[in-house]
Amino acid sequence: MNLPISTSSGAGLALAAVFGLVFGILLNRGRVTDYNVIVNLFRFKDWTVLKIMFTAIVVGGIGVFAMTGAGWLQEYHIKDANLLGVALGAALFGAGMVLYGYCPGTGVAAVATGSLHALMGFAGMIVGGVAYALSYGWVKENLLSVGALGKVRLPEVTHVPDIAWFALLAVVWVVLYRLLPKGSTPLASKG
Repeated sequence: MNLPISTSSGAGLALAAVFGLVFGILLNRGRVTDYNVIVNLFRFKDWTVLKIMFTAIVVGGIGVFAMTGAGWLQEYHIKDANLLGVALGAALFGAGMVLYGYCPGTGVAAVATGSLHALMGFAGMIVGGVAYALSYGWVKENLLSVGALGKVRLPEVTHVPDIAWFALLAVVWVVLYRLLPKGSTPLASKG
């Protein structure tokens, strides 16, 4: 059974807006729109972000796997695995997250809460996005071809089925939840 809603249709865009709004509300309720929560992740004092993001990865991955298996995803595309591009992007993303105090999603959600410093960082994201778009031809030609593996996924590379990867992720998720401290030391005393 295929769902009749396409991401390019009006209904698909409306659903995306609703889910985006709900996602932003959940980010705020999970406290990851708080600058201190993000910064304290990098200070190894608050594991909220790690727990929320790992939960999103496990739930989202299993959801995509299930919807693909059910034939519900018509526009599911695998992006090229470009190792140098991923490594450089991860370094820039990490440095930006440390300096900004938010990742892009939590930054936008923080803007919606009225945070002025998040708004300034959001402006920086826009400038960075424009700079990337303007330099994409050079980046594609000189960087994305280095370590390019094409459209591959871990199950194909390792010959381990999808379900085994999700089971492993779920086990790691449970272990992290059990091992990492509950709450956060610096924010627990906050009134």
